[in-house]
Formats: sequence, C-alpha cells, structure tokens
Amino acid sequence: MTATAAMADADRDAVTRDEVLRVEGLRVELRVEKGVLAAVDDVSFALRRGETLGIVGESGCGKSMTALSIMGLLPRPIGRIAKGTVSLEGVGDLARLSDRAMKRVRGNHVSMIFQEPMTSLNPVFTIGFQISEAIRTHERLSREATRKRVIEMLEMVGIPLPEMRYANYPHQLSGGMRQRVMIAMALVCRPQIMLADEPTTALDVTIQAQILKLMNRLKAEIGTSIIFITHDLGVIAKMTQRVLVMYAGVVVEEAAVRDLFARPLHPYTAGLLKSIPRVDPAAGRQRRLHTIKGVVPNLLSLPTGCRFSDRCPDVHEPCRKWEPPLAPPDQTANGSRQVRCWLHRKPPAS
Repeated sequence: MTATAAMADADRDAVTRDEVLRVEGLRVELRVEKGVLAAVDDVSFALRRGETLGIVGESGCGKSMTALSIMGLLPRPIGRIAKGTVSLEGVGDLARLSDRAMKRVRGNHVSMIFQEPMTSLNPVFTIGFQISEAIRTHERLSREATRKRVIEMLEMVGIPLPEMRYANYPHQLSGGMRQRVMIAMALVCRPQIMLADEPTTALDVTIQAQILKLMNRLKAEIGTSIIFITHDLGVIAKMTQRVLVMYAGVVVEEAAVRDLFARPLHPYTAGLLKSIPRVDPAAGRQRRLHTIKGVVPNLLSLPTGCRFSDRCPDVHEPCRKWEPPLAPPDQTANGSRQVRCWLHRKPPAS
C-alpha cells in the first residue's frame, strides 16, 4: 500500500469513528389504495458528532419519512422499512429493534422536534409533566430532582419565570414559547441526535430567528448532533454544515453547504436556489420570482430514467432512458460531493 493510500484509509477511518449515525440504502414503503409506493428510496448518509446536517426539498420528497424512519414512528400498518440499515452509535441498527427497545432509544439517544407544537403537546397535561416524562422513562431520579432538572431546562431554553411555567398548560403559552418547550423536551435527557422537522415553519420571522439561535447555542452547550429538515434554503444556510437535497424520494445532491450555494450541480438544486426571493439593489425592487415548471411526479408512476427529467431545463436523451446513480461528479477527485445527474457523469453506452 502506498503512503497516499494509507493516509486516505486513515482519513476514512477517522470519519467513521466520528459518526454518530449512518443510514445505508434506506427504503420506506407505504401501502396505499392504489398500490405500494417508495416514499424513501435507497437513501444513504452519515451524521457526524456535533454536526448539523440539513435535508431540503419540496413537500412530499421524503424528508419527514426519513426522520420518522430513524425514530421508529412510521404510520402503522401502512408504512414499513423495506430495506436498509439505520446504525446508531452504541445502539446498533434501529431498523431491526422491537417497539419496546425503540422506546428506550427515543428521548434518550434520539429525540425529535415536530413542526407544530400545539398538535405535539398534550393539552390536558402541564408543561412540567410532559417534559419530565422522558426523565421518568429513562432515568431514576426523585420527584424533586426531576422537577429541578425540568426547571433548569426551561430556563436554558429562555422561558421566563420557569417555576411558574412548569405548572402551565400548552394553551397558556405563545407559539414561540411552545416551540421552546418542545426543544426542552427533546434535550432534557441530552440525546446524541436531535431531529428537527421544520420546527420554525409556523413561527413569525422574529421568533424563528430566536429559535434558530437557541438551537445553535444548545448544540454547542450539550454536544447534540442535529438533522434539520426544512424547505427553507435560508435556514439551511444559517444552520447547517452539510446538506442533502431530496426529490421524489431520493437524494439528488449532497454537499457542504458553502459548495452547494456557490455551485449547485443538480438542475433541481439550481432551481431551488433561483427561487429564493431577491431584491434588485439597482432597481430598488424585487426581481420576478423564478419557479420550477411542472409538479413533483406521482410516486406510483415515476418517469422512466431520471425522476426530474419531466421538469428539467437541461434534459437530454440519456436522462429519459436511465436513472443516474448518486455518485461524485466526474470532475471531482474525492467524495466530498455527490450528485444524481447525467450532466456530471458519463451515461452508459446505448
């Protein structure tokens, strides 16, 4: 083995040791009235310690289904993990765990913040009772120690008068405060991974900025890795170090966030970036909003070849024949970027 090859192997081993989660070949199937569709199809990625990984795409692309698969919360009996592994550091393959075993994982190793806190919080229980549920499930603490931990967590997430809020019900809090409660609930047992499924969508921009700042601060203080799911590329730029772009159940591009914004490789990614509203400084007015033509295909009747071919402005003959693999582009020597597009790879011989 050459010295260069040995160094490359050592780098790969170091990255593997630094991973807290690895998803390989994940396929999630949903049984619906007209058949079985793959909501997530052959999705693979790794999450490193202390990293925030973004997953972005249009509604229905498989972002939330990926998160629910990791949490073991797929809708039963219509949803199932048909293939693939979800390997969590210190636990093993989550896709093979029983429901009882997954209950020990949720909240303790992996937690989730949902999009709308009012539908995630139980209206008949106090805030303090609901946050302390994770502690009661995973740790043996006295009632007083549990109450103290919850109040400290409420204070950490910036809720004023935490002793009083401990006894409040969800309807007595504002939307921003309910989202802070959800974050406190997710982090109270200091999990390895936090899944945030569009946690700021229902909030106004001022509260959204506060919540994003809070999540970054808590990540630094607690050391939790984050998977941040959103359709907002502005949030992706602010929060993440790496990003997966999903379309119709598959990952179409993976890159460091700086590389993605500087030079998107997939036409779908380029279309998403062009659709961000911009103001023309010279004219002092907003430019005409760019849109991606067409709609996301029905997962039961996907187009032949590339799934984006019917909407792609750069489509050519190979795109309609073969589905491209997710792989490094031909002009990139390393695997730091991956793209699912024939524009960046040589197609098979006809």
